[in-house]
Amino acid sequence: MLQDEKDKIEPYMTVEDVCKYFSSTKETVYRWIKKNEMPAHRIGKRWMFRRSAIDEWVKSGKAAE
Repeated sequence: MLQDEKDKIEPYMTVEDVCKYFSSTKETVYRWIKKNEMPAHRIGKRWMFRRSAIDEWVKSGKAAE
């Protein structure tokens, strides 16, 4: 893998990371996922999030709905 490609790889955030990012509870994050409101990926048994997708979700105003 080239260095440029490594720089472009964005790490996933966990539910706990998202809770800290929004100062919210796990229940709130899981409710957003269940309602299909928050962009999330299921990887194995865990829900994971791309920070860029979360930021775009907030910018679009969908987080406030």
